[in-house]
Amino acid sequence: MKLVVGLGNPGKQYELTRHNVGWWVVDHLADVWHFEGWRKDRDALVSDGRIGTTRVRLMKPQTFMNLSGNAIAPYMRREGWSAATDLLVIVDEVALPLGTHRFRAKGSAGGHNGLKSIEAHVGSQDYARLRVGIKPPDERPVGDLSDFVLGKAGKAERESIAEQLPALVSLVEGWVQG
Repeated sequence: MKLVVGLGNPGKQYELTRHNVGWWVVDHLADVWHFEGWRKDRDALVSDGRIGTTRVRLMKPQTFMNLSGNAIAPYMRREGWSAATDLLVIVDEVALPLGTHRFRAKGSAGGHNGLKSIEAHVGSQDYARLRVGIKPPDERPVGDLSDFVLGKAGKAERESIAEQLPALVSLVEGWVQG
């Protein structure tokens, strides 16, 4: 089973924040792929389905960002499951310009607390990650990083991210299918 984890923070107050971009993407994947409805599974909401013959689980950890790894800990104990081949984490990235994204098969957390938590539970940097850019296009200073990522994304920002969704769906489908 492939596990696609969108990182975000639980609670209505965080719904439209830049830090919840990972959740926006997995919500879109669930809609496009016509997966079953979201249900509670331990520390996460999950939605299951298939892409071709491959079982896929979408996940939205219900812990706060810096504890995201807790939700994937049970998968680490599954026989035959490997983070290196079966885990894709989708996150916001303040170092990438809005309207861009970057996929890597492995790499560092790059200062992202959600990825640091995942890395701690996986015990390595060998898992795929899809970073979705949230950096302002006009080079204005971000200021306090925490305030910026936890700030609500404006309409133009949300539209820019929405424009990328078809490309992100294709990219994730390609990863699922190998």
